[in-house]
Amino acid sequence: MTKQFLQTLRVFRTIASSANMESIQNINLENLALKSLPVDESKRPGTRKVSGACFSLVDSTPVESPRLVAKSTDALKLLNISGELNDEGLAKYFSGNKLLPGSVLASHCYCGHQFGYFSGQLGDGTVAYLGDLRNSNDERWEMQLKGIGPTPYSRAGDGRKVLRSSIREFLCSESMHHLGIPTTRAGAVVDSDTLVTRDMFYDGRARREHCALVLRIAPTFLRFGSFEIFKPSDETTGKEGPSVGQTDILIKLLKYTIETFYPEIAEEIPVCGTEQYLKFYKEVCLRTARMVAKWQCVGFCHGVLNTDNMSVLGLTIDYGPFGFLDVYDPDFICNSSDENGRYSYKKQPEICKWNLKKFAEALQDVLPLESSLQVLNEVYDNEFTQTYNAMMRKKIGLANKHDDDEMLIKQLLLTMKETFSDFTNTFRNLNLLDLPGVPDHEASKAKLLETILSCCLSLEDVKQASKPSIAAEQLDAIRALAQQNADLLALFGGEGTLQREIDKLEAFEKLQSLSEEEYTLGVKDKWTTWIEMYVKRLQQLTNEKGDVESLNAQRKEMMNLANPKYILRNYIAQNAIEEAEKGNYLEVQNVLRRLENPWSDTAGFPLYGFHNIMYNSPPPTASMGLRLS
Repeated sequence: MTKQFLQTLRVFRTIASSANMESIQNINLENLALKSLPVDESKRPGTRKVSGACFSLVDSTPVESPRLVAKSTDALKLLNISGELNDEGLAKYFSGNKLLPGSVLASHCYCGHQFGYFSGQLGDGTVAYLGDLRNSNDERWEMQLKGIGPTPYSRAGDGRKVLRSSIREFLCSESMHHLGIPTTRAGAVVDSDTLVTRDMFYDGRARREHCALVLRIAPTFLRFGSFEIFKPSDETTGKEGPSVGQTDILIKLLKYTIETFYPEIAEEIPVCGTEQYLKFYKEVCLRTARMVAKWQCVGFCHGVLNTDNMSVLGLTIDYGPFGFLDVYDPDFICNSSDENGRYSYKKQPEICKWNLKKFAEALQDVLPLESSLQVLNEVYDNEFTQTYNAMMRKKIGLANKHDDDEMLIKQLLLTMKETFSDFTNTFRNLNLLDLPGVPDHEASKAKLLETILSCCLSLEDVKQASKPSIAAEQLDAIRALAQQNADLLALFGGEGTLQREIDKLEAFEKLQSLSEEEYTLGVKDKWTTWIEMYVKRLQQLTNEKGDVESLNAQRKEMMNLANPKYILRNYIAQNAIEEAEKGNYLEVQNVLRRLENPWSDTAGFPLYGFHNIMYNSPPPTASMGLRLS
């Protein structure tokens, strides 16, 4: 290297270092959470019960050779971090190897009902709070690092997260935000050379994997389980919260939560007490109902809706075994450990309501349970239904409301289910249909039918997808045993699970007698029937308005902003993960760019990855598409 080149390199490094420091200095941490709530300062090593505290101070465990996988510039702006902070600086600060000025690391203590049963103390087993701040827009944001190392709440774990789960959380957090769904954010994901052993499928085939960390961002990460640390001994499990009976801390926690994150309530009702707490609880119910309604409308399944994974701000939080629907299946289960389907796609609204009931029970020392449950029953179902129906009307291009709309939507979903149609692509393609009165209406109707048929599984793929997990002989044996002893049915998952398996078996047997042509004609008939219903409803729309061409354009624009073209399908995330595990992070960045613009055809977007995959397509293992001839 020449002397001049080395001097130039030193200048660039100095400029980059200066920009890093300037950007970091813009982060003025206030640490309000730790100043407002009781903190366990002991830093005693090992897992332990933490009583009388909402947080425990922790130290980070450095990782070897941290390097940035990807960053969300949009999310980092929330922290006053500008684009000048280079990748090396981000990797140091958001691996835990170097602390931000004024940062105090602490892990949060909380409890939770997991799969319906109270589990006692849980807490941040892999996460540390970094601090909170007010940004240049006067918004309060809190930072967390996930994968920080051991905490008092790590239990048998090592406090680490691996690259695959970190990439999934990073991408899905940002995807949900850009889909318009309330969520925590992700600012960056950092890889390292530190290795841990993981048995991903719990089948004895463990392997060494790279540790990774995710920078998580939200106004607060307080959750329903934060308020369950005061719970007395549970009748079923015998477990209790670590701070049972310490109502003074519960009141402090409520005061901090309401004054900081619901200031409008504190202003309207300045005196802490039943009236203020009830107003707060009602708002949590409303936000939760709106959140889960939006999940249902984009086909998102959380997978682990325990009370410790429910935000008090109505945010989507803690991305684990989540999944988006491919073909529409209301019984879709994205979590392989959810054997009974407690957290299936269709059950999410009722489970969120159940969790809100448990949240009410957690507050009953200061808020009468009768009052909170009355509010829950008055507002939750109505808010969910209104939000869901309003979004669904937009998805099918209905600007106004008619009594028959709910039936039209239900029939659409039933047709999608019966024909194994792709959820996202079917909705997206409905905008191919022009309104009655537009010159190309009939041609567009034929085009819509052809395109939707291409979104449906072939007969062979339907047979594969419908294959029962339990043989007919086993089902007969289970039914016989259940008639003798009802408790045995509960072990199987209850009557609902048994009936689902019976229905699946019957449907599978019917498919065996069909030819491809017969099946295709049946699917075509179902969609032809629904499209005719849809056209009749659109005719009402044109009868009520004037300029049909203008109305048609407005309707399509509304639909394009309600029906994403890009979602984080599992195979797309997996493709990016596999590339990242080889050291190629470009595919993660490419996927992020697509997800940041979910409504767009992304014309002109560069393809950085080595895999030119179809980002709006179902899994390549399915031979999607039925032929009309």
